[in-house]
Amino acid sequence: MRIGPYRFFFYASDRDEPLHIHVERDDKVAKFWIDPVRLRRSGGFSRSEIGRIHKIVEENSKKIEEAWNEYFSH
Repeated sequence: MRIGPYRFFFYASDRDEPLHIHVERDDKVAKFWIDPVRLRRSGGFSRSEIGRIHKIVEENSKKIEEAWNEYFSH
């Protein structure tokens, strides 16, 4: 999923971890837990940008959860 300059994705090896999403822009990669939405790793993003990303993740948490369940159900 792409929103603005951000790419949201999972790794195939994420299956055994709690629901989360990785967010990438340029050479930075953050990780957010989804339920509840909270930052796991900031990956070089500034505090203000993390705030913007957090809001995007919250607004799309249902879509992220659905994509997670679909991706890992195979």
